[in-house]
Amino acid sequence: MGRKLAAELLGTALLVFFAVGVATLSFGFETTGASFAAGVVATALAFGLTLMALAYTLGPISGCHVNPAVTIGALLAGRISPVEALGYWVAQFVGGILGALLLWATLDASPLYTKAKTGLGADGWGAASHIRISAGGAFLTEVVLTAMFVFVILGVTSKIGNAATAGVVIGLTLTVVHLIGIPITGTSVNPARSLGPALILGGTALHQVWLFIVAPLVGGAVAAGLHLLVYPTSGAEPS
Repeated sequence: MGRKLAAELLGTALLVFFAVGVATLSFGFETTGASFAAGVVATALAFGLTLMALAYTLGPISGCHVNPAVTIGALLAGRISPVEALGYWVAQFVGGILGALLLWATLDASPLYTKAKTGLGADGWGAASHIRISAGGAFLTEVVLTAMFVFVILGVTSKIGNAATAGVVIGLTLTVVHLIGIPITGTSVNPARSLGPALILGGTALHQVWLFIVAPLVGGAVAAGLHLLVYPTSGAEPS
């Protein structure tokens, strides 16, 4: 169990550092130039490719959830116990905070960085959304995107899934989720990914972060229900 929790903490920290780092560089420092679309593609690929690498590296140890929404899906699908899920959640949130702190410490060494202007890849709605989505629209978006993402994960990691290609499918699914989600909310689908940057930035990001914790968890629960409906099993599946 200790190795599983360490893997979840490390994986979540790395996901935040690398993928949220690309988001901050693309939209905060504008390293992709004036093209918003280029930043969306770069960030989407960063999240997808990072998760793909982690899936093959840490998957054999912990299942590489690195996301509380994935863990709640696995819990409700009967793949892990409540005690194990609780441990995963603690490790993931701690990892998300540590990854965000490491990213902030790295970027803060630049004279061009300011929290107010550059940010730290936080999610948001209203003025914090590229399309000025409402809170209700943001909640619905995060539920749908997370449900899609977790449903795919539960499917490709089921007994009838192909373990050899699962990491590729999961990574590409996260990429697609970000391609549509970034202009709407910035894309969370992962409460641990959202909490870390919000705690550092404070202000609007921290006031709005509750949505990016609750909505993905709801989406993960919806995904578990859909999985049990589409993939009925006679008993709990291993994680």
